[in-house]
Amino acid sequence: MLRAKASDECDDEGAAVLEFLLAGLVLLVPIVYLIVALGLIQSHALGVEAAARHTARAVATATGDADADVRGQRVLAAVAAEYDIDPEAIAVSLTCTGTASRCPEAGTTIVVTVTASVALPLVPPVLGLDRLARVPVEARAVHKVSRFWGHG
Repeated sequence: MLRAKASDECDDEGAAVLEFLLAGLVLLVPIVYLIVALGLIQSHALGVEAAARHTARAVATATGDADADVRGQRVLAAVAAEYDIDPEAIAVSLTCTGTASRCPEAGTTIVVTVTASVALPLVPPVLGLDRLARVPVEARAVHKVSRFWGHG
């Protein structure tokens, strides 16, 4: 037998689909944004780590100051291209441990620090928000300078 609906009963057909879509979008969009942002940060972190490690190795095995400078610039350019990092946003500092009169010098240990910052995706350049919404990443590498430094 068919039963007629009372006028005070609510017709809920299709409401579950709309609720699912709305709740799905509200929950899915932030999760996707977080995944993309964390992927960018991880990529830059791996990039600065590779830049620090390879720059330290290139400088430590160079034959002199000019060779070290050329090798360091090549390494930074290659890493920036590989990890899609803005070359202008990379900062490199090189220090030596011990009592070296100059840095680098044969037999000293060098410490290379590479820093960069990651711009978070979809942040507009309104009111300088793009400059504020950046995550800094930094890496250090230590390498012993060849005892043949400067004899090449």
